[in-house]
Amino acid sequence: MEKATLLWIDLEMTGLVPGKDKILEVAAIATDWKFNKIAEYTGIVKVPENLMKERMVGPFWEKNSESRDALIKQNNSGKAVEEIENELLKFIADNFAEQSIPGDEKGKGKIILAGNSIHQDRKFIDIEMPKLAERLHYRMLDVSAWKVYFEGALGKKFMKPEVHRALDDIEGSIEEMKWYLTYLK
Repeated sequence: MEKATLLWIDLEMTGLVPGKDKILEVAAIATDWKFNKIAEYTGIVKVPENLMKERMVGPFWEKNSESRDALIKQNNSGKAVEEIENELLKFIADNFAEQSIPGDEKGKGKIILAGNSIHQDRKFIDIEMPKLAERLHYRMLDVSAWKVYFEGALGKKFMKPEVHRALDDIEGSIEEMKWYLTYLK
């Protein structure tokens, strides 16, 4: 079986403030460098209902009420964040070979995280999933950096659906990255 080189992750959270908000949903897709899907994972994190009622308010959630309602509805079928973290660690063990980044001894055996605005998701991983955080490389493939350049410097915009569900968002991010790379050929 071919082993993956990139761990695409997307998290849906109650909000964007690490420490106050919590992870609700996790999706991961393991790919090679050409973004071919090798495996995928989804998990639901159970959080206190009062936290969802308190944090999932305001203009963003009003605009995305369908996603909010689906996330709230699935909460009862969720698992403890530690259990989801262990499932992700097994996902990594099953799908990634021991790898290193050329010329980077500090990164030996670490997994490269990829995604859209992945630095924000990483903050939540660092707080809520420390064992997973230990497995991740400090370098990340952040699609949003490409977005900033293409929109700002070139006036080109990728039209990605804004579903705000973890697996759909990753698949959109992979397609977006492929689109940017077509300009390099």
